[in-house]
Amino acid sequence: MLVLLFILFAGMAIGCALAVVAQRNPLYSAISLIGVFISLACLYVMLAAPFIAAVQVIVYAGAIMVLVVFVIMLLNVEEEAHRRPRLKFLLPVAIALSAVLIAEVAFILVSVQESRITPASGSADVGLTQSIGSALFTRYLLPFEITSILLLMAIVGAMTLARRGGLLSGNDKTRRD
Repeated sequence: MLVLLFILFAGMAIGCALAVVAQRNPLYSAISLIGVFISLACLYVMLAAPFIAAVQVIVYAGAIMVLVVFVIMLLNVEEEAHRRPRLKFLLPVAIALSAVLIAEVAFILVSVQESRITPASGSADVGLTQSIGSALFTRYLLPFEITSILLLMAIVGAMTLARRGGLLSGNDKTRRD
């Protein structure tokens, strides 16, 4: 039963990831990325890490994707006009590289045996809220703060690009009369 659920959620993640790349409209691509995040959260639940699954849905599928969709809407990215590809050799190269990647994955799945590494005795609390919180605000405090600064810089950069592109003026009001 667990194997079938894993195959279902992994297939859903792969399908949505392919849709992210294949979509021409950036908004549809962002929606497909939400599908990837939700299927990964389901995989986390199967790995007995419900807190990480909840954070995956709340933070990534919720907050980050709202930010991405907001930036897409703010920049008013339009669908690219379909034109003839100039570099015709890229499609066969992409197919060949995809075949190599699939062959590598198949080789790894066939050749790798059961892991002989035993988990450490203190790893029973991995994925629990208390262990994540204590690690996040002690050992990983600096990377956590750097990530928050990078997100702030991304928002400011998007606003600056929108203002330069004429999408926003310095005197825009939130309410129109």
